[in-house]
Amino acid sequence: MSQKINPLAGQPAPLDLLVNVPRLVSAYYAGQPDPSVPSQRVAFGTSGHRGSSFDNAFNEWHVLAMSQAIADYRRQKGIDGPLFLGIDTHALSTPAFNSAVEVLAANGVELMLSKDDEYTPTPAVSHAILVYNRGRTTGLADGIVITPSHNPPESGGFKYNPPNGGPAGTDITSAVEAAANAFLAAGLKGVKRLPLAQALRASTTHRHDYLNTYVEDLAQVLDMDAIRDVAVDLGVDPLGGAGVRYWPAIAERYKLGRLNVLSQEVDPTFRFMSLDWDGRIRMDPSSPDAMHKLIGLRERFGIAFACDTDHDRHGIVTRSAGLLPPNNYLAVMVDYLFTHRPQWAAHAAVGKTVVSSQMIDRVAARLGRKLYEVPVGFKWFVDGLVDSSLGFGGEESAGATFLRRDGSVWTTDKDGIVPALLSAEIAARTGRDPGERFAELAQALGQPVANRVDAAATVEQKKKLSSLSPQQVLSTELAGEKIQNVLSHAPGNGAAIGGVKVVTENGWFAARPSGTENIYKIYGESFLGAEHLGRILEEAQQLVDKALATG
Repeated sequence: MSQKINPLAGQPAPLDLLVNVPRLVSAYYAGQPDPSVPSQRVAFGTSGHRGSSFDNAFNEWHVLAMSQAIADYRRQKGIDGPLFLGIDTHALSTPAFNSAVEVLAANGVELMLSKDDEYTPTPAVSHAILVYNRGRTTGLADGIVITPSHNPPESGGFKYNPPNGGPAGTDITSAVEAAANAFLAAGLKGVKRLPLAQALRASTTHRHDYLNTYVEDLAQVLDMDAIRDVAVDLGVDPLGGAGVRYWPAIAERYKLGRLNVLSQEVDPTFRFMSLDWDGRIRMDPSSPDAMHKLIGLRERFGIAFACDTDHDRHGIVTRSAGLLPPNNYLAVMVDYLFTHRPQWAAHAAVGKTVVSSQMIDRVAARLGRKLYEVPVGFKWFVDGLVDSSLGFGGEESAGATFLRRDGSVWTTDKDGIVPALLSAEIAARTGRDPGERFAELAQALGQPVANRVDAAATVEQKKKLSSLSPQQVLSTELAGEKIQNVLSHAPGNGAAIGGVKVVTENGWFAARPSGTENIYKIYGESFLGAEHLGRILEEAQQLVDKALATG
């Protein structure tokens, strides 16, 4: 039931595991997807369309089709402001950027490309959209980020952010997906395109200084003076991602003499990474194996942090605790922010996903703040961040954002840079690092232990699980405790969670099917120790298996 750890996990990537970049890029241009094969169609998951050109799952045809579908969608919805286009450092991102520019320019879209062809973090794109749209009701901007997030080097990704600046909802992605697949089926008939050189010279193509615009505004969301005066040395590893040149700019702009940028290397093979738990290269800042090198520097720095390839996820390493589990740091952020942001509205709620730690629930209750619990996916936080009814939105996979210091919206997509820097503000303002802050929370509210396990499931079983009803969970107890609640819909917004969550006083589990593999995932947490967690996960699998057998 548990994940099998590869013996090379945490070790430097051997040469034979490095992606062959010329072959990968060649496959991007040479491959032609077969739309009758499901894995070769355009499919928007929780964060856009992702795949590899080696599998005919992400190549030129996909990007041309998606770009035309988005151009058409904008026209239908009257979105006629600029489109902010950003890319990360994956090998397929630049070819995909070129393809997108050719189509969008041919459709007369006002494009905002990065000054000096700088890589662009996801939060910088979200920030740009929101800043441009502030106070406007017409001529609204939107954006595209070309990134597969933290996924392996052979991956490509493409996601659309509408005028609210956040990840597109399923109403939008479904429409774009259907239109893009229709273009694939028609052999790209109807897709407009200009030669790249002409597209870049078009009167509608402009340059935007994402880096300095974002960096200059950071003082509106963080106490940069406190961070400058922090009493410990700070280390940051951009993991070769899109924010690689943002960190030196932040250090220079705010005179952060204690912030050490550990690497500015960009290499599409990501050969500088240590291997993840399964022996693959993955730029996941929440993974102890991927973060092996940074964890090894914990004695050198009071706090060190890293971000994934598009810089929308964070990982925090402290001398006191090593790499903080994402859920632990989310709880620390909530506890700190809602006691150190006096201008935030008294009604501003705490946003979390249904598979995030119950410690966040306990912290919110102690603060007297409303909890807003939603399904997996950052899109569910967007509206609340826009109208400031949410002060914070965070998810279990180390993604979060929060309001500006004055209580207005900062970004509506995940921002890895701001939570990373907040760790230094917390240390400066409280005299304790986030690891020590969490230890205090655990002493007051209970010590959680958590894990996630995967179990095999057929396509049919995955369908059953995603539509499971509380009535199908027949047990009244879980790991010796009375079941208090069985949820198939999120308490915060009533949206289906695509699975089931079972809650007791001191523990819970949630089971949901994977969107990409023939497995289902069981998340579990206990406040009664590791043995109790083991019982929860074991009984969870039995409960789910029984429900699937009878469902």
